[in-house]
Amino acid sequence: MALFHRGERGKGRRGEESLWIECPFCGQISFRKEVERHLWACPECDYHHPVSVDQRIQLVADEGSFRPLFTEVGSADPLNFKDEKRYSQRLQEARKTSPWGEAMACGTARVLDREVLLGIQDFSFLGGSMGSAVGERVCRLAEEALRSESPLILFPASGGARMQEGLLSLMQMARTSMALASLKEAGIPVISVLTDPTTGGVAASFALQADVILAEPRARVGFAGPRVIERTVGEKLPPGFQRAEYLLEHGLIDGIVSRTQMRDTLARILGLLVDPVVRGNG
Repeated sequence: MALFHRGERGKGRRGEESLWIECPFCGQISFRKEVERHLWACPECDYHHPVSVDQRIQLVADEGSFRPLFTEVGSADPLNFKDEKRYSQRLQEARKTSPWGEAMACGTARVLDREVLLGIQDFSFLGGSMGSAVGERVCRLAEEALRSESPLILFPASGGARMQEGLLSLMQMARTSMALASLKEAGIPVISVLTDPTTGGVAASFALQADVILAEPRARVGFAGPRVIERTVGEKLPPGFQRAEYLLEHGLIDGIVSRTQMRDTLARILGLLVDPVVRGNG
């Protein structure tokens, strides 16, 4: 077991779990078990480390309530794309380490006994990139929400559109945006919880088009990277730009919620959006 290593959520150089985890935000080195006790948040600055889809389900859904949907929907290789290796090979390798088969896990669940639909992106699957399969799964979630009249909760985590699918990937921005618009027209609540990172085409489409937009502490949210923006506008960006706290201060999101409060907060919001208004007799 490695003693110290900065890596993917405490992984050593050979992939084994390390005893210590370094926070990429503040640089604090913490004992792994201490970070785990804080639900994979930094004890020093509350930066929320990425978590797996299974961990996210455990944090949000009532125990044993999650039922997966649309696992048969997967990406093909329509462009026969190849860079350092073939896209088909990248897909095959990613699917070996993911039980969800794509960068978006979908399912039905309960949140404090409230029936919901969940869409959770998996950043470990090709950077959570949105290709045709991710777009299709989001659209099917919206269709199921319309059919069942169930609220939809999304947890985006993505580097953006999947370049290996070219225009087919970019089309998913429009498709998913239209899918969420149909829910808005029908009065079906949609909640989006932005996680680190939520960027590119996902940030420019369904992630920021919910009725209520929350974020985890310190989450990066934006379209292009800071260096690209600085070179384009020729100016230095302000401190904290594209972090959840900056977005909240400027009115772009509705709140920042820690994982310890996430399930209760979602349940309260669902109560406000779903429960009938109680009117007095007077």
